[in-house]
Amino acid sequence: MLEYTVIYSIRRTISLSFDKNGTLTVRAPKGTKKKRIEQILEEHQGWIEKHRDRALKKAESEASLTNERIRELKDAAKKYLIPMTDYYARLLGVSYGRVTITSARTRFGSCSSEGNISYSYRLMRFPPAAQEYVVAHELCHRIYMNHSAAFYKKIESVLPDYKKRKSLLKAVPE
Repeated sequence: MLEYTVIYSIRRTISLSFDKNGTLTVRAPKGTKKKRIEQILEEHQGWIEKHRDRALKKAESEASLTNERIRELKDAAKKYLIPMTDYYARLLGVSYGRVTITSARTRFGSCSSEGNISYSYRLMRFPPAAQEYVVAHELCHRIYMNHSAAFYKKIESVLPDYKKRKSLLKAVPE
């Protein structure tokens, strides 16, 4: 049987996720019976196998990053993402504050309400088309601080193939 960790909390649904080491975590409402959890695991066996493999590959990929490689990626991010941000800001007709390069693990970019934009150096491990998507995505938050249909319509105005570009971010990076 598959090993997993259960976290009980005040919630309505059961969720499955993998941590950076490929360990399955089941989050369940307090009082959920073990039998119900095992039933969910059985029903979602295909999803579990697919995502466990992806989590393990991602962990291996992250483990291969040396300090020198991280410095190279951060330098590349400054060199490429800042000019790309300028370009797409002009195209979208928006302004922004500072651009910072971070070591964020769970998101490729963010935009604060003050207009400051952050990108994870990890974004540089993906193709330029994916990088452009993240830059345009964050800049569109200067107009819409949400993920509404209008927000995605604005992204589409500069990147008609944004869905394809966004899907590139789901792959395990080089």
